[in-house]
Amino acid sequence: MQKKQNSTGLVWFRNNLRVQDNYVLNEAIKNHKRTIAVYCFDPRDFETDKFGFKKTDKFRAKFLIETVQDLKSNLKVLNIELFIFFELPERCLPKLISEYQVTHIYLQKEWTSEEVTVFSDLKKVVSTDVIFNTYYDQFLHHPYDVDMPFSDIPQVFTNFRKHAEKQSDIRLSVINNPSEPIDTIKNKTQIPKLEDLGFNDFETHINSAFPFKGGESEATKRLNNYFFETKKLGFYKKTRNGLIGTDFSSKFSPWLANGSISARTIYWQIKTFEKEHYKNQSTYWLIFELIWRDYFKYISLKHGNSIFKIGGILKKEYKWNNDKDLVQKWIKGETKSSFVNANMIELKKTGWMSNRGRQNVASFFSKDLKLDWRIGAAYFESLLIDYDVHSNYGNWMYVSGVGNDPRDRKFNVKLQAERYDGNRKFQKLWLQETLF
Repeated sequence: MQKKQNSTGLVWFRNNLRVQDNYVLNEAIKNHKRTIAVYCFDPRDFETDKFGFKKTDKFRAKFLIETVQDLKSNLKVLNIELFIFFELPERCLPKLISEYQVTHIYLQKEWTSEEVTVFSDLKKVVSTDVIFNTYYDQFLHHPYDVDMPFSDIPQVFTNFRKHAEKQSDIRLSVINNPSEPIDTIKNKTQIPKLEDLGFNDFETHINSAFPFKGGESEATKRLNNYFFETKKLGFYKKTRNGLIGTDFSSKFSPWLANGSISARTIYWQIKTFEKEHYKNQSTYWLIFELIWRDYFKYISLKHGNSIFKIGGILKKEYKWNNDKDLVQKWIKGETKSSFVNANMIELKKTGWMSNRGRQNVASFFSKDLKLDWRIGAAYFESLLIDYDVHSNYGNWMYVSGVGNDPRDRKFNVKLQAERYDGNRKFQKLWLQETLF
């Protein structure tokens, strides 16, 4: 057994805001007698982007604050103090490293451009004696187990799924033991309030399909309810295209997006459900969706910054426009499609939209209005509680004809509305919002 170093390890939390099944945290605790942690609310994440949207708007900001509050409490149980800053990481981390004589920093490996830049900027201002330990910890099928170089990731999802399922076993969840407490710690840092981030506080909309709070504890509670208390998991495949209510889908995506629950945890709990109750198409289909989530991460690993470019990973040239009036009509729910409008109003009022809704409004934006798909993706990034860079840009490329859809399909929003909202219940629910 490896002997623990008589030194302090620092866990830099980014998009892995959990204690359970956190390999990064586990490695720090395993290798050091004492561990501290830090989370930075990066001011750049709350600025306005080039399309005029807040990078992170109020819904995800509030969810993030709740998540960090929960993380702080859960780390306390492990004798780990979480330092919280509303400051650039490259400014606040060096002070912490110096004060606690940190020798090793542990963090989840990220590869998209903004995250890479922040990491690079930090390394420039930290002593070269400090060792950085980075780990992939956001996958169901770990990159080292898939047995395929990123350059060979298939262009079609089905081919990737079959390979991953055949070649890669899902790793077991890791369990963390308490760290040795540091008696001399004085942590006066505070979690920012919503107002500190530039927003007014607000109440969750009464009709929101995602009325849940942020944090690992809430994610665990939701999983137990959806799987074992109501057994809604057993009907997931039949209900997943629903539009109204909390239980037509698992709603795990916001917690997965900021890493307050791991894909592995969900997988192994599905296996527990199958063992204790039954196995059917629905129990598999939730795993299937987790593999889709993996796939878009692998696509961004393969193609890098192409996922943010107008031609996408296919480098296709379409005649896009950026008509601001058309964009605003789409945002406000004032298009010719009442189904699109209802979904857009739901998003604006709640920070949530169903998967079926997202596919339709994105297709309408790019294929009907022929607007630059990156504007729509940026708006989703701003508003969606469950924004994940890989899934967001991967899905927008997919429906816009510059990504991984080999058939380059266009959604007929009229037929989609008739199929999934035949009684217009969803449309009536949200279109009445425009009357007030």
